Amino acid sequence: MKETANLRYTALKSKESNKHESKKYDLSKLRKEISKVQDNKRFEHTLSVAYTAANLAACHGADIEHALIAGILHDCAKCLSDEKLLSICEEHHLQTSREERQKPSLLHAKVGSYLAEKKYHVENPDILNAIRNHTTGRPDMSLLEKIVFVADYMEPGRRQAPRLEQIRRTAFADLNQAVLMILEDTLEYLRGSDTVIDQTTQETYDYYKTAYLSRW
Repeated sequence: MKETANLRYTALKSKESNKHESKKYDLSKLRKEISKVQDNKRFEHTLSVAYTAANLAACHGADIEHALIAGILHDCAKCLSDEKLLSICEEHHLQTSREERQKPSLLHAKVGSYLAEKKYHVENPDILNAIRNHTTGRPDMSLLEKIVFVADYMEPGRRQAPRLEQIRRTAFADLNQAVLMILEDTLEYLRGSDTVIDQTTQETYDYYKTAYLSRW
């Protein structure tokens, strides 16, 4: 009897742990929903990021559907005004940094993750983290987080970033090196343009530089 109860508990625990992985999403519906809140240029970028992320996922052994979902939703808050972004953070108690308050557009990833969960009903924490960290990155990102971070930077519609072709080639061979290259170029650009640098970007760069020097 006790053994049966333990088996039942184990099965329920396993079912709960797999809940996020087993849920299937209507990708067509998500695309339609996002097309309503983005202008044409932003929506074209969104689709390009989603399919770039899916290709990277296929290459590196990540979940392709999760990459598509994160790509489709990564900029779901991008077209909101600064005032709206700050308002959502205040209303729903989302913590903001000094840099984010100085430049509220930095909040679009954090607010996007919140909307992905509450408005678009995404439950998987890895997808939500990939959306949340697609702009600044974070130290010790998951595989999916790195994929979306890189896909956002190098999708085919991008034209101006330095070393872009090299990063595109590197991303399919060594994703960690591509992450480091993107962080290097991003920080160099931000310093040269005398704009706000989110501290998380610097922390992420420091982490991956140290990790790369020790060959991961």
